[in-house]
Amino acid sequence: MTNGENSYEHTPGRELITPWDDRQPQRIDRRSLRSKKPSPRRLNLDHEKTKNGLAQLVLTVIKLLHELLEKQALRRIDGGGLTDEEIERLGFTLMRQSEEITRISREFGLKDDDLNLDLGPLGKLL
Repeated sequence: MTNGENSYEHTPGRELITPWDDRQPQRIDRRSLRSKKPSPRRLNLDHEKTKNGLAQLVLTVIKLLHELLEKQALRRIDGGGLTDEEIERLGFTLMRQSEEITRISREFGLKDDDLNLDLGPLGKLL
């Protein structure tokens, strides 16, 4: 390559050498080329929001599993495979689970709608 061509050489490290100046290569610090604005890809790791976000995710999964257990229980009851005592225990257990999910949700300041994820074109999760 000859001097004066519109090309540049990349050296390892943090500097970019631009040989357009025939007298002396100009050094540019790569960090100065980066935008000073925060990247939208960076996470906002506010402790309180992170804690609530994690609680929301966990409670959403637990509520989903609870809903599936209720549907499976109804199938078993309709199928006639449970005794009256088993039906009573199952109903009591599912009721207690629902109450506990509601109690924990309130502790984190979450409403029932907060545990229902919007899946876009698929609709709501629950």
